[in-house]
Amino acid sequence: MAIEIERKYLVDLEAIVLESGCDIKQGYIKTADNTVVRVRIKGKKGFLTIKGENVGASRLEFEYEIPLEEADEMLQKLCSKPIIDKTRYEIQHENHLWEVDVFYADNDGLVVAEVELEDENEEISLPSWIKEEVTGDIKYYNNQLMKNPYKNWK
Repeated sequence: MAIEIERKYLVDLEAIVLESGCDIKQGYIKTADNTVVRVRIKGKKGFLTIKGENVGASRLEFEYEIPLEEADEMLQKLCSKPIIDKTRYEIQHENHLWEVDVFYADNDGLVVAEVELEDENEEISLPSWIKEEVTGDIKYYNNQLMKNPYKNWK
């Protein structure tokens, strides 16, 4: 069984140095329950991901690489709009790889970091550029950012 355990944080953009990120475009295919079906183009690769409902910081996750052309067609024809547009930066901090997402378009100004864990109760050392934890706050989920983008929060 593939279980994703991750914690999510807001980032102080002025306190971090970001180098050589990867552009990501992603969209979501509507489902009848709390399952998430995501289509993503990361760099020059396509992915299809199915995620179960969150239970704390954990949920089932299955991800498959798909042809880039098919991912693009799914984004255009099957995914709800708007498409999430962001750049992802990977930063190693002590024993963990942090993924920092800088959002654009309707979510411009939002910067979120995620770290995957082996266990939900795992202790981690937070980098100095972390502002506050938002794990479990659904408004920060990417599939919610397309429904209620960051630009509408103020």
